[in-house]
Amino acid sequence: MNDVSATPTLEELESLVGRPLPGGTYTVEPWRSWLTNDVIGAPQRPDGIAHPMFCYYVAMGGMGLSIDEMFTLCWASADDGPMFGESDLQQLRPLETGTTYTVRGQITSAVRKQGARTGTFDIVAFRLEVVDPGGEVSAVVSNSFIYPRRST
Repeated sequence: MNDVSATPTLEELESLVGRPLPGGTYTVEPWRSWLTNDVIGAPQRPDGIAHPMFCYYVAMGGMGLSIDEMFTLCWASADDGPMFGESDLQQLRPLETGTTYTVRGQITSAVRKQGARTGTFDIVAFRLEVVDPGGEVSAVVSNSFIYPRRST
C-alpha cells in the first residue's frame, strides 16, 4: 500500500486510474434484508426481492477493500479527514435475498484540485458492478472520495 504520510505526486495520483479493485462476493442474507426493511420502514417482501439499497451494500461489501484500505491506496488515512464525494446507483434488475453476487470494479478517475479556502485536495472516483450468478450486471455503483492534502 501507499505511504499515507506523503502527498502523492500528480503522476502517482493519476496512475490510480484504471486500477482494478480486488472485488469479491457478497450474499444478500434474508435476515439482513428483513432487518433493513424493518429499520427503514419499508414493507417486508414475500417474493425475496431485496430493498434497492442492497445495490449499494453489495457493491461496497464486495469490493475487496475496506474503506480504510481504500484510503491507504489513495495516500490517506481517516485522520486526514477524507470525505464522501458523490454517489450514483443504477439498479438494472432487482437483487434477490439468498443470492451471492460477484463484485468487480476499478478506479475511474483521480484529479487534483485547488480551492481558495480549502487548499489542495484530490478526488478519486471508482465504479463497482454487481454481477448475478448468471453473469448479468444487476447494479452499477459509482462513488468518489475527497482527500484533503497537506501540501502539493
